Amino acid sequence: MNEEQLKEKVIECLHTIYDPEIPVNIYELGLIYEINILPINNVQIVMTLTSPACPAAQSIPVEVDQKVKQVEGVNDVHVAITWTPPWDKSMMSEAAQLELGML
Repeated sequence: MNEEQLKEKVIECLHTIYDPEIPVNIYELGLIYEINILPINNVQIVMTLTSPACPAAQSIPVEVDQKVKQVEGVNDVHVAITWTPPWDKSMMSEAAQLELGML
């Protein structure tokens, strides 16, 4: 499996993880800033949360780490949280905005 195929599988996996307060997956919410496939199939994910006070601030990165590690072909996962740039509603996909009645 090449890096592009592995990245696609990781993105599919991220579509199964939801912010507990919003009925939209974290990928469509725009919380994932970067997905890097490093040598020997190590996955580095740079993500943010909707706010530093988000009740899921502890659980979502752990869930991302655990679920992505289960993706076939993934060796190891590193999840980094960043607050730059801060998340805002404009980062959501059109599908997420439609689902939340914002379009």
